[in-house]
Amino acid sequence: MPVNEIDLNEYRRALSCFATGVAVVTALDADGQKFGMTISSFNSVSLDPPLVLWSIAEDANSYDRFIAAEHFAVNVLAMHQKDLSSRFAQKGTDKFEGLECRDGIEGVPILPEYAACFECSTEHRYDGGDHKIIVGRVQRFEDRENDPLIFYRGRFLRKGGPYPDGSI
Repeated sequence: MPVNEIDLNEYRRALSCFATGVAVVTALDADGQKFGMTISSFNSVSLDPPLVLWSIAEDANSYDRFIAAEHFAVNVLAMHQKDLSSRFAQKGTDKFEGLECRDGIEGVPILPEYAACFECSTEHRYDGGDHKIIVGRVQRFEDRENDPLIFYRGRFLRKGGPYPDGSI
């Protein structure tokens, strides 16, 4: 296929070959209101200093609030949290209803359960096509040593999933 003739549906399908973890990014807006969204675009950037990145689509409902946020938390979901992933992927609902979050740095909401959590201050924002790449400096983290929720080829994976040896 010539370089200029990329089929976006095929491109998206090819990208789905790369299994990712699933996380919920949370923050507070200027009025102190909690907001968050499900992401799968999370990566380590640097160990020294400790930097991570994630990206947000420019047409996302919470785009302006995340771009303005000076602090955020990346809550890496555990294998049993598929419902929480779906909740934070929805538009127009109170995503925090019934959740007993604790306050992280600068009051950022931290989910009650997760596999790992990274509390960050926003270090950089970069243009990335139809997304903005947000780089955060990790201020505090916790690893609860739970198995993570994995997304691959448009579906969630679990132990005992599609592989004969039961691995993820």
